[in-house]
Amino acid sequence: MTTLSEAIRTTTPAKPTKPAQAAAPAASRLRRHADGMAVASFILGLLGTLVLNLLLGPCTLVLGTLALARGTTRRGRALLGLTLGATDLLILALLVTTDGTVSWHIGG
Repeated sequence: MTTLSEAIRTTTPAKPTKPAQAAAPAASRLRRHADGMAVASFILGLLGTLVLNLLLGPCTLVLGTLALARGTTRRGRALLGLTLGATDLLILALLVTTDGTVSWHIGG
């Protein structure tokens, strides 16, 4: 007498597991995250030139570097994010040395 679980085991063929197939979804997921980091780096770099450059400048640099390290397909946006992050910190240094403040405003 066979049980139901034994009958299922004998009738269903075993699926061969291939490491290359299992690694492919993980790689595409990491690349998707890297693309998101590149876009976030670019957007935060743009925002950092206007407000909160003390906070957004380093965040932009970290996100851009991580996106490039993980092999993003949006390499240009990651590089622009790095450039804008460095610009944010340069603006901060300029403001601190000239005005003695960490924020800026338009007008007099």
